[in-house]
Amino acid sequence: MKSLSYKTSFAALLLLCLLSCVSAYNYLVVLHTAARSHYHVGSALAKGLAAAGHQVTIVSPFELKKPIKNIRDVPVPSILAAMQGNIANLLTSSKQPIIKQIINFHHMGLNITEFLLSDPVVVELINSNQTYDAVISEVFLNEAHFGLAEHFNAPLIGLGTFGAISWNTDLVGTPSPPSYVPHALLKFSDHMSLVERVANLAFVSYEYLFLNFYYLPHQEAIYKKHFPNNKQDFYEMRKNTALVLLNQHVSLSFPRPYSPNMIEVGGMHINRKRQPLPKDIEEFIVGAKQGVIYFSMGSNLKSKDLPLEKRQALLDTFSQLKQRVLWKFEETELPGKPKNVFISDWFPQDDILAHENVIAFITHGGLLSTTESIYHRKPFVGIPIFGDQFLNMARAEQNGYGVTVNYEELTAPKLLAAIERLIKDPEASKKVQDMSDRYRDQQQTPLERAIFWVEHVTRHKGAKYLRSASQDLNFIQYHSLDAIVILYGGIIFVFYCLFALIRFLLRSLQECCAGRAEARSKKPKAKRN
Repeated sequence: MKSLSYKTSFAALLLLCLLSCVSAYNYLVVLHTAARSHYHVGSALAKGLAAAGHQVTIVSPFELKKPIKNIRDVPVPSILAAMQGNIANLLTSSKQPIIKQIINFHHMGLNITEFLLSDPVVVELINSNQTYDAVISEVFLNEAHFGLAEHFNAPLIGLGTFGAISWNTDLVGTPSPPSYVPHALLKFSDHMSLVERVANLAFVSYEYLFLNFYYLPHQEAIYKKHFPNNKQDFYEMRKNTALVLLNQHVSLSFPRPYSPNMIEVGGMHINRKRQPLPKDIEEFIVGAKQGVIYFSMGSNLKSKDLPLEKRQALLDTFSQLKQRVLWKFEETELPGKPKNVFISDWFPQDDILAHENVIAFITHGGLLSTTESIYHRKPFVGIPIFGDQFLNMARAEQNGYGVTVNYEELTAPKLLAAIERLIKDPEASKKVQDMSDRYRDQQQTPLERAIFWVEHVTRHKGAKYLRSASQDLNFIQYHSLDAIVILYGGIIFVFYCLFALIRFLLRSLQECCAGRAEARSKKPKAKRN
């Protein structure tokens, strides 16, 4: 009897192991940018998949700080050097016209795309006999990287760390009507005035022409160079994307249409459970009777690179505050640092914003920072520099839980006024709490949702049933221009013919009447007797 029990237990254990093996997948995750904020989003997904029992290979510029079970790390540090110049120029490039910024932005993307595919470590990976069940690639000016999916005979899953933008919406046919969907680089809301709608349409039109006639052909050349044996055409390959995970949520932005294979997973990088802070930081925060304000310009912008007059404006502002300030500053010494300021080159931002004695956040307005601040119910002052930061801060101001200070106009009086306006306004705190409550009220966490959809697409071999028919249409067909010409052209032609017929009949009638009148006038009159 005991022997039978042991055999039954062993069989059950063996079956469990077999089921585990069957359900475990092997994923390649490509996180190519040298921006740590983007890496945080992608690595959160990779760690979540690994925790779910899947094997994950991460290709990125950043090396894991410590080994993680089920994760194989493939660092490509050469990208850090390649992007260093672009990151260093962020503060000065913000003064350039937006068209110039876009051109430089896309050139940076082309360089990074080439650098990663040419790196010996990645070349070795491509030439290996490794197989993957799906390739997950960040979607950020790197379309040639998508060729890895066909190369490894796996579905392509895109990760939109930037939020919804044409780079990722075009992959799955998500419609973006310019009448109420503002471009991510413009600071418009979904309720645009006529002037804003004209500006939005002009910008979207320019981007369409720029992408299709300049940028994408360059990416196509890189694709053909590194994947000569791929059978899919570059543009066909893009349109066969199985899934796009979007770092956004409707409660944080505005309602807009999505294709069924574009899934919002905004905030999946956020720690739901606050971890203990380092002792010196905890003591600094707890000892602040008036509360603490946290200041960080993100992972790409560095406070130490700010011009001296901007740095002095910050010092003058913080010295006048009753609150204590945590300042992410990348050098050990800060001349003129006020006593109420604590500097460090690194802070556990998530855990700091979660602290009950932190009352506000001064940020560059990046998507990750604003999402974390909203989740932890902290209003914020934004100093946007580039990209979607202007749009993020415009939304915050429109919703009443954020105040913007333009970088070019950054002075101590203006920044101090913005901070005091924010922390003295009870409505700002209430509105960000309401926003946080809406965001938190989800059936599952964003990470759980992301893992489900990645597994779903993998299980169903790319889930082709989700693919929109719009991906098979060209520009003319998609916008029904041919149908419009036929339908309305036909109607106009019919009306023209009717008008011409009526005009002909009227003219004929007029000529007939004129002829009769002329005939009557020529007829001799009868003489009277």
